[in-house]
Amino acid sequence: MFLYDIATVMWRDWIVLRRRLKKFILSRLVTPVLYLVAFGWGLGRNINLASGSYMDFLVPGIVALNTMNVSYMSVTTVHAERVYHKSLEEYLSAPIEPAAFVLGKVLSAVVRALISTALILGVALSFGASLHFEPLNFLTVVVLNSIIFASVCFCAALKVQTYEELAQVNTYLLMPMSFLCGTFFSTAELPPLIRGVIELLPLTHTSQLLRAGFNAPSMLILLAYATGLLWLATRLFKRLSA
Repeated sequence: MFLYDIATVMWRDWIVLRRRLKKFILSRLVTPVLYLVAFGWGLGRNINLASGSYMDFLVPGIVALNTMNVSYMSVTTVHAERVYHKSLEEYLSAPIEPAAFVLGKVLSAVVRALISTALILGVALSFGASLHFEPLNFLTVVVLNSIIFASVCFCAALKVQTYEELAQVNTYLLMPMSFLCGTFFSTAELPPLIRGVIELLPLTHTSQLLRAGFNAPSMLILLAYATGLLWLATRLFKRLSA
């Protein structure tokens, strides 16, 4: 029953995505192409790395950044359902477990992030990037990263009252991580104090794992973030019915 509830929520979101799939694909191609042109072809031609080309270094960072943004934005509809449509209460009164609803929404965001990741890898290959990664590790990291930021958005959507406040989460949390967490440059070059703070953030470990392969401490950190944020999202959702 629990798995059926999760599948029901995911199926509803899939129907919505299927109707907009063409627009979703086109919108997901814009940002990676801009990054690859500006940083990979433009700036990257003047950067030499011992491990290979800057383009090869850049692609995992773009994947990490993109899965963060896509998974986060995929769950913003929860805010509209709670504040404007007042439909979130219907899910609470329906015979469905709150945890199943949260997981269904989060996993729907993961599906969107995986589609977007496949598009990025295809574009990167067309730009001449060399992709070297362990498929299972790569997939696990992308899924965990997507769960983390989908859960962040779910929590925010249940607490803030306006879209402006939801956008502020993006401004104060996601945007700094976008540029500082090893997506475009190595965090090893940062001052020790700043690097210590940045290495506590999940996107830093996502970028490292996508580039360097499996690393147990980083993987455990992502797993802890994903588990903790899912638990928090479920708890906040249950409180709506209190």
